[in-house]
Amino acid sequence: MRADEGDVALPTLFMPFMDGLLAWPAQGGALFLRAREGWPLHQRAWPGLVCEQSWRPEADALQRSGFSLVEADDAQRHPLVLVLPPRQREESRALLARAVARCAPGGRVVACLPNNEGAKSGEADLARLAGPLSSESKHKCRVFWTAPLDGPADADLMQQWLQADAPRPIADGRFVSRPGVFAWDRIDAASRLLAGHLPTDLSGHAADLGAGYAYLSSELLTRCPQITALDLYEAELRALELARTNLAEFAPRVKLQFHWHDVTRGLEHRYDAIVCNPPFHAQSRADRPDLGRRFIAVAAQSLKPRGRLWLVANRHLPYEAELAAHFAQVRTVAQQDGFKVVEAVRAGEGASR
Repeated sequence: MRADEGDVALPTLFMPFMDGLLAWPAQGGALFLRAREGWPLHQRAWPGLVCEQSWRPEADALQRSGFSLVEADDAQRHPLVLVLPPRQREESRALLARAVARCAPGGRVVACLPNNEGAKSGEADLARLAGPLSSESKHKCRVFWTAPLDGPADADLMQQWLQADAPRPIADGRFVSRPGVFAWDRIDAASRLLAGHLPTDLSGHAADLGAGYAYLSSELLTRCPQITALDLYEAELRALELARTNLAEFAPRVKLQFHWHDVTRGLEHRYDAIVCNPPFHAQSRADRPDLGRRFIAVAAQSLKPRGRLWLVANRHLPYEAELAAHFAQVRTVAQQDGFKVVEAVRAGEGASR
């Protein structure tokens, strides 16, 4: 079995079924938590497989391949639950607890993690919830699975871990956040720097690209009373749900719209102003400056003539050429603590860019 470049966990997760160590359920299918699209899902038929994924690019990829998606609050139980736990420990524990809770009597939970992303810890956590496990190693990953289950081995621990990534107050109660969301337990330093330099004269219809739990949006609406409407775009559904709560106080005076959306696919609307702390990682640790460049290009395409982009990024990220290619005016407003704040202004009506 070969491994997808950059995604060794997915083929390893399916290895027990391909090697005959486990049988696919004859009835009832399987639930795949944090499912990812990739060739292992197409190497044979997986009858009854349904997927859950809160990250929009992966959800879109799964739907394009014909897989059915279910929502996180779906309560149906399944004879097999597959799971690719995330790196964040509390979020991972909550997901493993949910996998056990969603497993039908007599069913199994099968999980996989790369060795360098906490495979031993993940295996130990599932064993605490579900009892003794079986496991195999390949592709520098570990896949591990339960015996047929008739409930959790430790019901109290399962309930405790189900709440491990529940929304909670942060920043002295100003926001709610949850483990696994970007900068979940603090105000991100780069976003704080951008917020501190936002001008007060931004007005009209604005957008926040990659809004997270809405810190930047909150600062924008606080500092810029002439903003009349704000669209938030966020690829992680778990973060977008937090954003709704965190901006509730502004709803009486500003039209708010929340979009679960992959910004790299472009936007449909045009804006007077855009704020952005673009991502430079996807769901891996590798730098992805192409994501930031794409966010800049999409922002340029989505601004009205003379519309303004306010952006913050790590100082080393090579965004200058992209900014110069798409905007008539670009200036660095601040450089501090390894970050840079940039204002870029789109050309006026009839100009070449």
